[in-house]
Amino acid sequence: MIRTLVVDDHALVRGGLCAMLEAKEGIDVVGEAGDGAEAVEQARLRRPDVVLMDIRMPRMDGIEATRRLMAHEAPPRILILTTFDVDEYVYEAMRAGAAGFMLKDTAPARLAEGIRTVAAGEALLAPTITRRLIEHFVRRPAPSVVAAEHFADLTPRELDILRHVARGLSNREIAAVLFLSEATVKTHVARILAKLGLRGRVQAVVLAYESGLVEPAGQ
Repeated sequence: MIRTLVVDDHALVRGGLCAMLEAKEGIDVVGEAGDGAEAVEQARLRRPDVVLMDIRMPRMDGIEATRRLMAHEAPPRILILTTFDVDEYVYEAMRAGAAGFMLKDTAPARLAEGIRTVAAGEALLAPTITRRLIEHFVRRPAPSVVAAEHFADLTPRELDILRHVARGLSNREIAAVLFLSEATVKTHVARILAKLGLRGRVQAVVLAYESGLVEPAGQ
């Protein structure tokens, strides 16, 4: 069962999400919270696998809550719920380490599948939406020298895999493109994150774009 914490400042929305998810196979709603501060506390008490996180909330927003949760030794996977896909708040949540985001009008079955995806360690980022976010909010450096400085410790194979990760490919898709096993790709991704000091794939995506390793037009 995927232990899930639901965070939203609107009680009706929160209640609806909890009821909807409880009806889905393999998902156990272990708690709920009405703002970011409560989410951090509930995550400490309930130890969820996934936190379904609203962004705009009183007292503490979802971005700050994500930062605090990601600072934990064993942080949960955080899936952002948002009204608008191209949103600076969404981009900042990605930078903070959220595993992905979904729109609030997403069908229940797709939302449940999104929770399963991030719980399995994958990022939930549609390449087209990622590109629009990057184009709107990233501050890209001009020279590619910056990328060389950031990724000096990565091997050529790891750089290649990072580029594919940044373009939104899953481990399975990368394995098919590079003729590797999915387990090998997973190991490479783990090494990339460790070398770069990152907590998840989405932070790697943001860094790849912000450093100039990958350009939006190349997607």
